[in-house]
Formats: sequence, C-alpha cells, structure tokens
Amino acid sequence: MDKLIAFLKEKKITEVECVISDMTGIARGKIAPVDKFIDEKGMRLPESVLLQTVTGDYIDDEIFYSLLDDADIDFVCVPDENAVFMLPWTVEATAQVIHDCYDRMGNPIELSPRNVLKRVLKMYEDKGWEPVIAPEMEFYLTKRSDDHDLPLKPPIGRSGRPEAGRQSFSIDAANEYDPLFEDMYDWCEAQGLDIDTLIHEDGPAQMEINFSHGNPLELADQVFVFKRTLREAALKHDVCATFMAKPVTDEPGSAMHIHQSVIDKKTGKNIFTKDDGTQSQLFLNYIAGLQTYIPELLPLMAPNANSFRRFLPGTSAPVNLEWGVENRTCGLRIPESSPQNRRIENRIPGADANCYLAIAASLLCGFIGMDKNLRPSTPVSGRANESRTNNENYLPVTLEEALMVMQESEACIEYLGQSFTTGFVAVKQAELENFRRVVSSWEREFLLLTV
Repeated sequence: MDKLIAFLKEKKITEVECVISDMTGIARGKIAPVDKFIDEKGMRLPESVLLQTVTGDYIDDEIFYSLLDDADIDFVCVPDENAVFMLPWTVEATAQVIHDCYDRMGNPIELSPRNVLKRVLKMYEDKGWEPVIAPEMEFYLTKRSDDHDLPLKPPIGRSGRPEAGRQSFSIDAANEYDPLFEDMYDWCEAQGLDIDTLIHEDGPAQMEINFSHGNPLELADQVFVFKRTLREAALKHDVCATFMAKPVTDEPGSAMHIHQSVIDKKTGKNIFTKDDGTQSQLFLNYIAGLQTYIPELLPLMAPNANSFRRFLPGTSAPVNLEWGVENRTCGLRIPESSPQNRRIENRIPGADANCYLAIAASLLCGFIGMDKNLRPSTPVSGRANESRTNNENYLPVTLEEALMVMQESEACIEYLGQSFTTGFVAVKQAELENFRRVVSSWEREFLLLTV
C-alpha cells in the first residue's frame, strides 16, 4: 500500500471510490473517507454482487446457492496500486481505485471479470508471451429523455441544430460537440487514460475513440474508467452517451474492435511474424482459434439481447468469422502493417461488452488456436458480410442460442472454470427472461389493431 498511500497524500485525496467490475461492467463498491480506506487497506463486499443482473436482480436461488455460501458471505477486495485514477468531475478530491476479489483464504474469486482476464494473461505468461491490444470504442451521443419508449435522437450541437444524415469521418460534425470532447480529453489526461484518435462514425452523433496499444489488463482498466468518464462529460453538457450495441433503429451499431498481437518476452519480437518478415504459423493458428472458439464464447463479446441486433447481413457489422487483409467486411480483419506490428482486429465485440471479459475471451480464443495448432479457413478478398455462414464456423444469431452454446462449451469450462461459466450464463439468462416480459413499440404499432 506504500505507493498508493503516497499517491493519495500527494494528491490530497479526501475520498476514495473503491470499485470492482460486475458481470455487466458496472462499477460496484463503496465510497470511503481516505483515512478509513488507508486504515482498512481495502473493502469487503457480499459475494452476491458478482451475480447481480443489469436490472439489479439476482439469478435463480438454485444456481445462486450452488455457487455461493448459503450465508452470502463477504469476499475480500484488495486495491491494485497500479489501477488508481483521479476523478476530475468531483467537488472533493476523489480517487477511484480498482480492486481485485479474493476469498478468505486468499484465492482469486473465479466469478470476478478482472480475475478472468488475469487468468488468461497467466496462460500467456507461462508460455513466455506477452499479448498487446488496442481497443476502439464506438458510442452515440443522444438527447436526454426520461421516456424509454421514445426513439433516441441526436443532441443539439454548437450550431443549434441536431445532426442530420450520415457524417462519417466529418471533422465539422465532430466539432459540433467540441466543448464536451474538450472536457473528455482533459479528464482522460488527468486520469492517465491513453486515448488517441477521435473519429466521427457513420451514425448521427456516433463517434469512436481509439486507445494506444499496450498491456491488456491496463487497457481494460482504462476502458472501464473511460466509459464512466465519457458519461460524466456528456451529462455535464446536458446530453447522454451510450455504449449500447444497437441504440438507434436503422443506424449502425457500436463496436469494441480489439486489435491484438503477441510479443515474445525474451526477444521482444512479434510472434506473428517470421524472421524474413512474412506471417508465421502461430499467426495463422491464432486466427483459427478465433474462428473456432468465438462461437462458444460469443456472450462474452455480445452479452445482451440488444447486442445481436447489431449483427445484420450487408451492414458495417460482421455476421461471420471470415478473415482477410484490409477487409472491413470480415469479422477478423488483418490491417496493413509493418512485420513487427502485424496484428489481428477482432470486429465481433460490441461496445456494450464488459471490457475485461471481451478482451479475455478474444485472447483466450487465439491462445487455444496456437496451443492446439489449429488451421484457419482461406482468407477472403471480396465482400464477406452478406451471409452468416463461414465454412464450419457459425455465429449464433440470438442471445438465447449463444448462451446455450456457451453453457455446453468444454473450452469455456476448462479454461475459465465451471463456476464462472455457470454464473455468467445464469446472469445473462436472468436478464433475458426480464427482457422477454417487455412489450415492444413494434408490437404495439403493428399488432395492436391488426391481429
């Protein structure tokens, strides 16, 4: 705690937000005076926090008590001194500290999303490998509204008008929200978030922020913090920011594209590239792993019923697991790069995914492919987004189907654990049941007076 305590005193912190990520990616935890935080050196939370749904409900008792102690005991949350972030929008000097979850014996809690990512990274470490990632986060800015039945609308910009039509890569359209983005950049800099490029995407008031490449755990922490930072900046300017995968009908969805490569820790060389600069066998194995195992781990990249509205043939979102060089119609794109920077862009994950779990799943799929020496399909050069089929690899088309596949996945159980697999699936099934109870505006519009 010495490094952390020195930071808190140097910054004259008065309050500490002690947080963990739940299955959805919501920050759960406690707010403590700095002296109490230093004295207790962490916090305790009930185990049930990790089995809470996005609506605040819990999974069925039968599964709940098969995974947790009958008394719903606490687990121990230990602060990570390398995951400390100032909160620039608060009145009091406040720091947010991300914690890791352990049981009373000091064992990592299997249900913790951050522990899931650390578990996958340990597999790479044991091989002498170091994965490198660069996430790209898409999101929409929208008008604020308290009526959930009304469609979302783009907010008023500096011109006094809402954005109209498609403004992909438009500088002027992005500049409409300059005051908001200036705060966002200032706050990200204050927190040490390594964000790079701001891009206007296809949809009205849809943007993308790119992160610089780096360590997967550090970047997962940064994405976790960035989502909250952007929402706070948006609220300050009386608009909303959403990372829903498909928030607006007939408009593009929002993705979390993950660029990934792997470095040999001894040599510092990219293992995807041979000494002569050409692609290595491990590179092809990694692609094959993604093609083979993404269908089994898809709920970790597309965790909500809304996530699957993004996957539509003929749109900018992928609908299968084809791969190709500089081909954005593929689920797996290989960007043009130097040999040392050879990488794979996984375009499947949605912006709504828990960043720890989506990154862990993507890296795990590639790891298994290299470990088992799998072979990928033939790369494609033309349009690859008009059919859901991909040789023997097939993406589930609904959350219900995807959860059934994940529940039976031997790879998920072997590499991520039975408890995590059962717990995650149960949380998402509970959310799906909640979703099914809601009557949609489509049903009222087209069925009310016709059937």
